[in-house]
Amino acid sequence: MPWIVGVSGASGTPYAAAVLRALLGAGEAVDLVVSRASRLTLLDETGISFRDAHWQDDLREWLARGADGKPGTFDVDLGGVRYWNAGDLAAGPSSGSYPAKGMLIVPASTACVAGVALGLSKDLLQRTASVTLKERRTLVVAVRETPLNGQTLRHLVALDDAGASVVPASPAFYAGATHIQDLVDFVAGRVLDAAGVEHGLYRRWRGGLGGGSTRQEQ
Repeated sequence: MPWIVGVSGASGTPYAAAVLRALLGAGEAVDLVVSRASRLTLLDETGISFRDAHWQDDLREWLARGADGKPGTFDVDLGGVRYWNAGDLAAGPSSGSYPAKGMLIVPASTACVAGVALGLSKDLLQRTASVTLKERRTLVVAVRETPLNGQTLRHLVALDDAGASVVPASPAFYAGATHIQDLVDFVAGRVLDAAGVEHGLYRRWRGGLGGGSTRQEQ
């Protein structure tokens, strides 16, 4: 069964790329939903135009880039990816009978958070999140915004009450990051931790001075 990855319009497309690379690297199947707003963010942050008719080429170019925007940093096999148009409310993930392990929304904008918390289902991303909650599957919401107002905080509490894991896109520095990719990978790793997916994106805290580093011990 696949993990469904939803990419909303918040800043932070490198987080989504890191999560997708790690899932595919772990041999996981991925169903991908890219919102309309996220395409604008992706264009702004990477210069890549994500097109339905050429999604494989555009996704490959996106995932090949490091957090610094340099092309060709990573080599990714897209054989495990299935893509769904965000406007297709008749797509497989819109139904609870569609088999899936769960859903990761990374990054999650406050508009996306509100839509899921209120059950609006205005596009496939929100609808799939609602289905994930009602089916009691794993839902991880990597919210990326600051500061957070009271309304958004209430929406996040509602998601937590509904069984979702709220993972703010807040990188930690105890792991001794020396590159922007290290900070991105830490957040991506915490998203995968919440989903129970094994990865080697960062070294875990071992306790005491010098308990962290930039990569997990193998």
